[in-house]
Amino acid sequence: IDQAAAKSAQLKEEISELQGQLAALAKQQAEMDKVRQETHADFEVAKADLELGLSGVRKALQVLRDYYAADSAALIQQPAKPEMHDKATGAGTSIIGILEVCESDFATNLAKEEQEESDAQEEYEKLSQENALSKTAMTQDVKYKTQESVSLDKTVAEVSSDRETTQTELNAVLEYYAKI
Repeated sequence: IDQAAAKSAQLKEEISELQGQLAALAKQQAEMDKVRQETHADFEVAKADLELGLSGVRKALQVLRDYYAADSAALIQQPAKPEMHDKATGAGTSIIGILEVCESDFATNLAKEEQEESDAQEEYEKLSQENALSKTAMTQDVKYKTQESVSLDKTVAEVSSDRETTQTELNAVLEYYAKI
């Protein structure tokens, strides 16, 4: 009886510890979810900014390239321009060069942000899967240990009841022998 009661008490203590671990795991997962949502929102903002900047630079480059292009065939339907204005191709080339560097920087930063987001999402999913497996294992442990504890408590109660009944019968027999 004492061994079964001790085993039941030990199981109840283990159940309590497992429930504490489950609560900590749930808290950790909730915190991870919150952080992941925040980083994803930050990524979406940064991605939108980078894409907007990249498209703006590309449009500017296209306009400048069209303007400084030596192809006058595109202008055939227009009347001849007055000779008062000349294109400063040297300045245009350096501006185009600077914009190409900006375009390259935007594209590189965008690719870097997308890779970081992909890595963060992959890590989040991996940790979430590990947490789900741990939670399932702990939940099953709690379930089985609870069943075993209840079974032991029931056995202790039955054995104690049987012991009391047997003791009562023994006392009655001893009392009867004492009278004889």
